[in-house]
Amino acid sequence: MLGACGVDPQPGNERHFVGLASHYGPEWDGRRTASGEIFYNRKLTAAHKSLPFGTRVRVTLLSSGKSVVVRINDRGPFVRGRVIDLSDEAARRIGLDRYGVARVRVDVLQ
Repeated sequence: MLGACGVDPQPGNERHFVGLASHYGPEWDGRRTASGEIFYNRKLTAAHKSLPFGTRVRVTLLSSGKSVVVRINDRGPFVRGRVIDLSDEAARRIGLDRYGVARVRVDVLQ
């Protein structure tokens, strides 16, 4: 049974959740991520606080319904209230780049 926020109450069993998303700035391009790989803003990747590295998720911008599939390869965001940080390319594909921060739905695909 899902909790009030659409999250399974057992840690690690999240299937979908809603919250604020942001995106990396250009200063992060070329830096090493928490997974050890190099971050490239033009790839479809994201940061999440606890999902395993390599997990694929669909991120849908609630205001437009546009979505993008990204792979988790970093940890974060470390700003209160935010649930995911997208690469600039992922943010551009759903229009998040115009807002900076917006409400999204995140669906775990694997």
